[in-house]
Amino acid sequence: MNLRPRRLEDPEINLVSLIDVVLMMVVFFMLSSSLTQEGRIHIRLPQASSVPVNRPKLEPLTITVTEQGGYLVNGRELINSSSETLRTALLRAAGSSRNQRVTIRADARATNQSVVTAMDVLGRLGFAEIAIATVQSEPASKP
Repeated sequence: MNLRPRRLEDPEINLVSLIDVVLMMVVFFMLSSSLTQEGRIHIRLPQASSVPVNRPKLEPLTITVTEQGGYLVNGRELINSSSETLRTALLRAAGSSRNQRVTIRADARATNQSVVTAMDVLGRLGFAEIAIATVQSEPASKP
């Protein structure tokens, strides 16, 4: 029976092989990235005149939603608040142009449904630029 304590060796991690692998990866990525030369592609771009084309100014389209849920299109009040009446008024005001900006001015006390209805009608007609008008709130005073 051997009663002498065993001599335990300290565990050791050999980092030399890990450093070699990392160094080889760095060299590989450095060489492979310098071989692609995208800057050497020559493209001849077409030329255009420097005079901008004058676009006809489109009258801004404004929908106002009242507190009661009624609609005004460019300041003209509609006879009722149905979505079909709003659709007809928008078609008459915008004509065939669908690329103009539309501003929705809703009363703060108007219902969400009336604002969503106006946005839904605009979306179905193909208007993509819809802005909602707001006013800047006054900063709260510190007592």
